[in-house]
Amino acid sequence: MTRKQPSLKIIPLGGLDGIGKNMTAFEYGDDMVLVDAGLMFPDDQQPGVDLVLPDYTYVLEHEEKLRGIIITHGHEDHVGALPYLLMDLEHKVPIYSSRLTLGLIEGKLAEHKLNAPKFREVKDGSHLNLGTFSVDFFSMTHSIPAALGVYMRTPAGSVMHTGDFKLDQTPIDGVTPNYQAISRFATLGIDLLLSDSTNAALPGFTPSEAAVGPQLRHIIKNATGRVFVASFASHIHRLQQVCDASVAVGRKVVVTGRSMVTNTKIARDLGYLRIDESDIVDAYEVDDIPDDKIVVLCTGSQGEPLSALARMANGEHKSLTITADDTVIISATPVPGNEKSVAAIVNALSKIGCAIYDKSNSLVHVSGHGSQEELKLMLAMTKPAYFMPVHGEAMHLRAHARLARKMGIPRKHIFIAENGDSLEMSGGKVSWGESVDSGVVYVDGLSVTDADPVVFRDRQRLANGGLITCVVTIHGRHKKVGDVVISGKGISFSDDEELLAEAQNNVREQVGKAAVMEGASVESLQRTTRNTLSNFLWNKTRTRPMIIPVVVEV
Repeated sequence: MTRKQPSLKIIPLGGLDGIGKNMTAFEYGDDMVLVDAGLMFPDDQQPGVDLVLPDYTYVLEHEEKLRGIIITHGHEDHVGALPYLLMDLEHKVPIYSSRLTLGLIEGKLAEHKLNAPKFREVKDGSHLNLGTFSVDFFSMTHSIPAALGVYMRTPAGSVMHTGDFKLDQTPIDGVTPNYQAISRFATLGIDLLLSDSTNAALPGFTPSEAAVGPQLRHIIKNATGRVFVASFASHIHRLQQVCDASVAVGRKVVVTGRSMVTNTKIARDLGYLRIDESDIVDAYEVDDIPDDKIVVLCTGSQGEPLSALARMANGEHKSLTITADDTVIISATPVPGNEKSVAAIVNALSKIGCAIYDKSNSLVHVSGHGSQEELKLMLAMTKPAYFMPVHGEAMHLRAHARLARKMGIPRKHIFIAENGDSLEMSGGKVSWGESVDSGVVYVDGLSVTDADPVVFRDRQRLANGGLITCVVTIHGRHKKVGDVVISGKGISFSDDEELLAEAQNNVREQVGKAAVMEGASVESLQRTTRNTLSNFLWNKTRTRPMIIPVVVEV
C-alpha cells in the first residue's frame, strides 16, 4: 500500500489585517520554513503599547520542524519581531537574507543583547534546500536595497512569494527586478502566487525612485539656510539621493536620530550607501559651518514624538534647532494611523516659519510598492494557477483579487485569507485548510503579553476621565462610618471643595445604610462606594473617572 504524500500548508500568521507584522509559515511533512517576522506599531486604541507582534505560537509548537527563517528585506514590518521570536525558540535556527538585511538584523539583535544566530547570506540567484523545500531567490526593487523574492518547490507543488516590490526600471543602485528568473520560474510552473497588495487600489504605475532626485537637488540647491530632510532610516536609496544632491551643490551632510545614525553606518560599512567621509560631519560641529552649506538627515517622517525632527521642531534637540530661514523636507508618506502625528509636526514647523516640502506640494517622495499596472504585470509574468493577495488591509487584498480576476484567474482559484487561515496544496491544487491559533502579542515595556481588552479599557478610562481614590473608614462592631477621603488625579473638579464635600456626604450616607445590613462584607461596601460615587459624579459633572474604592475596618 502506497503512503499518501503530505500536503503543503501555507499559513499566514500576520500581514493580512494591515500594513505590518508580516509572517507566513510554509509546512510540508516534517519541514517548515518561515518567511518574514515583522512587527506593527500600535494605534490610538492601544495606549501604552510599544510594539504589536504576530502571535507565532504555531511556530513555537512546531519548532522541531523549523528548517530556516527567510527575511525578504530589512523593513521593521518584516524583521521587527525577529528578536522576540529568537528569544522564544529553544534552538538556534538559521536566518537567510541579503547582506544588508542581515547587517540590519545584527544591529537589532545587539540592541536586545542577543548573540548572533546562524546567519546565512543569500542573494539574487541563490539556491538552497531546506529539508524538502527547494528555495530560489531573485532580486526585486523596493524602497530599501537588497530586497528579495522567493520561489519554493515541494513535492506538493510550487509557491512564489514576491516580497514587497515595485517594478522600477531605473533603480538608484542599478539592480532591477530579475525578470529572467521570474519568467524561468513561470515556465517551471507557479502553482500559487503570494503578492504584495499595498498599492492595489492605486491605478497606473508607481513612479521610479529616480524621479525624486532632481526635485531634492532643486530644493537643496536653492535653499538659503540649512536643509532638514526627514525620511525612513531604512530608505537607503532615498538617503543616497539626498547625499548625492548635497555633495553636488557643495553641502555637508549631518546625520541625527538613533536609527538614522545606526542604519547609515551599517549601509556605508556594507557598501550600500556611498558618500565620502569628508562630506559627513558630526551634529556638534555644525556651528562652525555656514547654514547654506549644511543638510541634516533625520528621523521623524512619521511624526514620532521622540524623533529628531520632533525634538528640533519643539526646540528640544541637544545640538540642532530649526529657524525661519531653514527648509524642511518630509520625504515620506504617513503610515496609516500616523497622519495626526505628522500634521502636528508640520504645524509646529509652520509656527517657526520655515519652508516645508512634502508629498502634497512637491515630488519629494514616491512609494516603494507597485500600483495596479505593476501588479497586473507580475500576474502576467508569473501565470499562477492560484493566487493569494498578501501584505495589506482588507480593502487592498480585495482590490488585488479584483485585478487577478481581470487577469483571467478564476474566482475559485483566488484566496482572500485572514491571519490564522491556512491553505493546503496537493498535486499543485490549492484548497482551504484548517485554521490555526493566531492573533497579536503586545510589547508593553519589558513585558510581552497577549491582548487584554480590560487593560486597554482601563487605560482609555484613565486617559478620558482620570482617577479617583475614595477611602472609607468603618468603626467597631456597629459598623459606623467614619472618615471619607476622596482624592483624584486628572480630574477637572479636584479643587471644587463644595462638590467633593457633597460627594463625601453622599458616600457616607449610602455606605452607612449598607454597613448595618446583615452580611455586609468589605467587598460589598467597596461596590457600594464605587457605584454611589460614580452615579453622583455622572449626575453632577457628566464624567466617569476610574474609581478605586478602599474600605478600612478599624
